Amino acid sequence: MSKITAAITAVGMYVPEYVLSNQILETMVDTNDEWITTRTGIKERRILKEPGKGTSFLAINAAKDLIAKSKIDPKEIELVIVATATPDMQAASTSAFVASNIGATEAFSFDLESACSSFLFGMSTAARYIESGKYKKVLLIGADMNSSMIDYTDRATCIIFGDGAGAVLFEPNKDGFGVLDEYLRSDGVGREFLQVAAGGSILPASEETVKNKQHYVYQDGRTVFKFAVSNMADVSAKIMERNNLAKEDVAWLAPHQANKRIIEATANRMDLEMNKVMMNIQKYGNTTSATLPLLLNEYEKQLRKGDNIIFAAFGGGFTWGAIYLKWAYNAN
Repeated sequence: MSKITAAITAVGMYVPEYVLSNQILETMVDTNDEWITTRTGIKERRILKEPGKGTSFLAINAAKDLIAKSKIDPKEIELVIVATATPDMQAASTSAFVASNIGATEAFSFDLESACSSFLFGMSTAARYIESGKYKKVLLIGADMNSSMIDYTDRATCIIFGDGAGAVLFEPNKDGFGVLDEYLRSDGVGREFLQVAAGGSILPASEETVKNKQHYVYQDGRTVFKFAVSNMADVSAKIMERNNLAKEDVAWLAPHQANKRIIEATANRMDLEMNKVMMNIQKYGNTTSATLPLLLNEYEKQLRKGDNIIFAAFGGGFTWGAIYLKWAYNAN
């Protein structure tokens, strides 16, 4: 019997309409377009402005885009995973709300949170369910409303993050396409360098935490940069080595869109030409859990059946990893 692998068979995406450009940020904080572009590669990012809407709104719209394009019956979806660092609220499952609102009434669901590595770890999780042979359609959504935790007076963070969502459908494959290998890592030493300090069980919300701006993202950029470049490149190289992949065998690197310099440094350490590197950070900034599926949506028509793709991500915690996937279809 042929081995069952988990192949991506459809993609979808959603980004908010409002565009926060570098020029607008120039009027908000002490920065300018040249400074932002040189250090991050970002020109603009999308921000969800609709009152009363959160991460679930982004996720629902990305899922509906996938369903419309693939023409699947949402009742056939058996599992919905929402990878996110910004759930709608504490305790109540974001994924359950999403599943109900897209018509996936026969599915169970759960949220998966591992900072900017959430979607990558979600790919691994979705693959295990498919490989078990019990599940035929698993919907994985990466969605984040980062604007909900950004201090727009802090130029170190407000220039980086945007809102968005991307979705992929995993189905069984017996022809060697899909997730073929992974190398996933974590190290709790990174907690102090990238975090939202308050709002959790250690430091619940209070008047003091609000005054101290402890509900916003804090990042030690220099330390994060060093760890991200080293570790994303190392795990990607490890995946290539143990699957006997030379650089010529890799069609694409799909890296987490945190910073253009991190992406370029990672590709350089892997000895990959930049024309093999997926990038859209200039349009969306860092959308956390949505970066990888947004890349797949934007590059879908360039992908060819059989393409070897290396996914790599790095996030707070620290969390990081790489996944080797063989692309399963040619887009129409």
